[in-house]
Amino acid sequence: MARTRTLVVCPGRGTYGKGELGYLKNHHGNKRDLINSFDEVRLQRGQTSIAALDEAERFATRSHGAGDNAAGLIFASAFCDYQDLSDREVVAVVGNSMGWYIALGCAGVLGPREGFQLANEMGSLMHETGLGAQLVYSLVDENWREVPGRRAEVLATMAKLHKEPDHRLYISIELGGMIVLAGDEAAISALAKALRVVDERFPFVLQGHSAFHTPLQAPVSQMGQAALAALTPGRPEVPLIDGRGQVWTPYSTDPEALWDYTLGHQVICPYEFTKSVQVAVREYAPEEIVILGPGTTLFGAVAQSLLAIEWRGLKTKADLMARQKSAPLIHTLGS
Repeated sequence: MARTRTLVVCPGRGTYGKGELGYLKNHHGNKRDLINSFDEVRLQRGQTSIAALDEAERFATRSHGAGDNAAGLIFASAFCDYQDLSDREVVAVVGNSMGWYIALGCAGVLGPREGFQLANEMGSLMHETGLGAQLVYSLVDENWREVPGRRAEVLATMAKLHKEPDHRLYISIELGGMIVLAGDEAAISALAKALRVVDERFPFVLQGHSAFHTPLQAPVSQMGQAALAALTPGRPEVPLIDGRGQVWTPYSTDPEALWDYTLGHQVICPYEFTKSVQVAVREYAPEEIVILGPGTTLFGAVAQSLLAIEWRGLKTKADLMARQKSAPLIHTLGS
């Protein structure tokens, strides 16, 4: 029997929340040896084990949401989910932001323990340096179609504030129908006040998030290259699409170039998650899209990325949700 052609999407920060406490214990109790191998990395760094965090009596934002812990929890949860996809034909893998590190592990560029080490180290370095802040803003209407002029309005407001002292602002992530902006904390605070409130939620400042994918992360890039110099990446076993929409194939990838992108460009330049999803579905024609856990927050961003190119004739949120009821295209393992 032919296996289902599947595009795998790896989640980033903010996906392990209160509702995900116990995710590893409840969903992957049979993978204790794998989780223990991840915790060997944690213990060598003097950090609390992933197992202990996951099995805590209650969720604590200060500990579970902190970058040095969240990165490990999310990598472990997503990687364990990926191990359960052996019945699918994975045609490509993409990731959102920190999810790029998970994608490298899933695609076999690094072994499981080494992939965890990458995500854990970079998450820890970003937490320890605490450079800048992020906020997210919606660019779409209730039908998940981009509102004409809203992006231009956001960019004009950013450009105006960017001229002020200590107000550096950048696009951080293109996230489907949303845009994630990052910069100095003072700049993000000012931007949050300057942007019009839409959908009663946005602009939304992301707590505990640094200015990911901006020049402010240059020190983290340099520290990461030094701390992870012993890792030796290989070629992916399945195609990878990065945060520029570039495809890395099993046969043509230069591992050194891939590693340079991962610890260089990817850290200090915008991450175009939207483009990565669009390239993946156009190039590899998956029959389904599987979003790894923990959490389900990436569903909207993936769906909006597809609607923007009217994939399979889907144009609005109503179109997609009707299709989800009859023959689902997008599956979230974290639900």
